[in-house]
Amino acid sequence: MRQTWTCPALLRGVGAGILLIGSTEMLAGCAAPAAAPAPVTGYGDLVPDPNGMLALPKDFRCTIVTQAGVTTLDSGEPTPRNHDGTGAFARPGGGVVLVINHEIGDPYGTELPVPHHDGLTYDPGAAGGCTVITTDARGNRLGEIVGVAGTATNCAGGVTPWNTWLTCEEIDALAGTDGFWRDHGYVFEVDPFDPAANRDPQPILALGRFEHEAVAVDPRRGDKYLTEDASKPNGLLYRWTPPTGWAAGKGALRRLGPTDGVLAAMRAVDGLGRHVPDLSLATAVGTSYAVEWVPVPDRDARTAPIRNQFTDSDVTRARKVEGAWWGDGGAWIVSSYAREESPVPHDGQVWFYDPASSRITLRLLFARNLEPGVDGAYDGPDDIAVSPYGGVIIAEDGEGLQHLMGATPDGTTFPIARNDSTDATKDVEFTGPVFSPDRSLLFANIQEPGYMFAITGPWQGG
Repeated sequence: MRQTWTCPALLRGVGAGILLIGSTEMLAGCAAPAAAPAPVTGYGDLVPDPNGMLALPKDFRCTIVTQAGVTTLDSGEPTPRNHDGTGAFARPGGGVVLVINHEIGDPYGTELPVPHHDGLTYDPGAAGGCTVITTDARGNRLGEIVGVAGTATNCAGGVTPWNTWLTCEEIDALAGTDGFWRDHGYVFEVDPFDPAANRDPQPILALGRFEHEAVAVDPRRGDKYLTEDASKPNGLLYRWTPPTGWAAGKGALRRLGPTDGVLAAMRAVDGLGRHVPDLSLATAVGTSYAVEWVPVPDRDARTAPIRNQFTDSDVTRARKVEGAWWGDGGAWIVSSYAREESPVPHDGQVWFYDPASSRITLRLLFARNLEPGVDGAYDGPDDIAVSPYGGVIIAEDGEGLQHLMGATPDGTTFPIARNDSTDATKDVEFTGPVFSPDRSLLFANIQEPGYMFAITGPWQGG
């Protein structure tokens, strides 16, 4: 199924309530007042979509790649629901191969699950998983198959330097609960090119069992930075360091033992050497902390959830630690918002961790959004991806209108798309933004019931 519209913008410049500076080289920038004027940037105003789907800038178009319950897999079942984190890979011979998460936490038997195919199902009781989608160079869907099934609440994940997808379960339920037959809370690896490599799916125990959100992979060191979207207590940022002599590549993660490498949680320290208990305490863009890493005592969480294995003085917590993406020599990390359970409220932070200096720096700060129904009053950043044109792309999971937005290297935000759907999905979040390897297509999803779009247009730097 292919639908294309010319979707001509209502915003320009800095989004309301966002304080920010630019790229990792611009640590000396100052936070501007929310109402300060900004230079015109981005792609111009968003044009409302007469078809009731996506508002896009003039001369941009969107194509529906998959739609839950409407498009079908090669095996005949309908496309599963709840589209989330997505990775994009170059297709041999041209086009794109995508792996998309389906964030379904219900037991199997729910509507529009990831189908349970022989050899590709981890837990017969779980309905989540990933599908693998093939498109041509213009984003037209050519096929869709199951990558992994029988996992639960597959939220975000991350691409690896060896061209696989790490899908993360945002749940830590044990076997015998919630209709599940096996333990959950793991990371699984999906090969977009070799279905045989996905048979007999096994969790990567070395990466820990917790409410995973996303993972960013350091291509040089092999370290993995893992986010935890959890509360009571708030979640943590983790780093997994490979064992000495470990050779990264396809199949290498599957061969790890359950305690191989070191899984550790972040502990931030301010310029006076004081422990920072929660990232929400950073109220100025440019705030930078030294980082220490505290080993996890029980990474399979048999004694207690991992975040409960630490006291508040041991680690640095954050509310809704969400998106993660490797780029610019470090890991971009999102804290979606902070409310009652955090020392200082905010409606979103974007951090950058530099492994060379072992420092984490606040790059964007979203002030409390008191008017979520106003276009341009952004809040709730979630998924993040580094743009090949500079800066980052952020998917909004806020309380009102939902956008894809960009933040340029010079620190200016601008809208890329707005959810203009006229049905019950109007206020549903964007997920999984990712550019095609040739930089011509921006893929992004509306989570519920589940749409994937390919967006084309006159892309340019910022």
